[in-house]
Amino acid sequence: MSITATSATTAASSASETQPKSKSVISSDFETFLKMLTTQARYQDPLEPIDSSDYSAQLAQFSMVEQQVKSNDLLTALTAQIGGGNIGQVAGWIGMEARSAAPVHFNGTPITVVPKVSASADSAQLIVYNAQGKEVQRSPISLSEGQVQWAGVSNSGTPFENGLYTFSVESRLSGEIIGTTQAESYSRIVEARIENTGSRLVLAGGSEITADQIKALREAD
Repeated sequence: MSITATSATTAASSASETQPKSKSVISSDFETFLKMLTTQARYQDPLEPIDSSDYSAQLAQFSMVEQQVKSNDLLTALTAQIGGGNIGQVAGWIGMEARSAAPVHFNGTPITVVPKVSASADSAQLIVYNAQGKEVQRSPISLSEGQVQWAGVSNSGTPFENGLYTFSVESRLSGEIIGTTQAESYSRIVEARIENTGSRLVLAGGSEITADQIKALREAD
């Protein structure tokens, strides 16, 4: 289940809704144990009462169960606080541009690509793939250039269709391929989500990434 969240308040209230479910099992066990203990004390044989050591052991178990219930409630509350803090932090990134290797949406505006060229290469090419993973373009790039502006125009001058594109860099030495690496690009963050596996960020065009996949952030142009 995923919860679309645009504020820490939404995440915290959502987490509180799941609290009864998380503690229902252990609370049920606690209540069952309490009923068994009181029933045993009520119907014990007056001529052969419960041994004091046995009764002490049962009381100790009662205390352990009670502490377990309290610990479970505390952990649930702590988890809700942590989840709310995470969504509050990443919610501030909405509207900014994140640099990652995720597919980036092209809408006619040039895309900033950050290539990774092998240090020993004497030439390199930027390779472009469409949403189906098909190579649609390759062009030489400078070895010293930190960023490349991909205009979204084919080698014949025809604009590419709007959609998702990914990039890679092919490094060569004396004409031989010595490495192929993913290139990173900038894309605007449009949404933040809390899911069972943690927080996720949705980029323009629908690509999703986790916070640890972001290599850099910058203000949107």
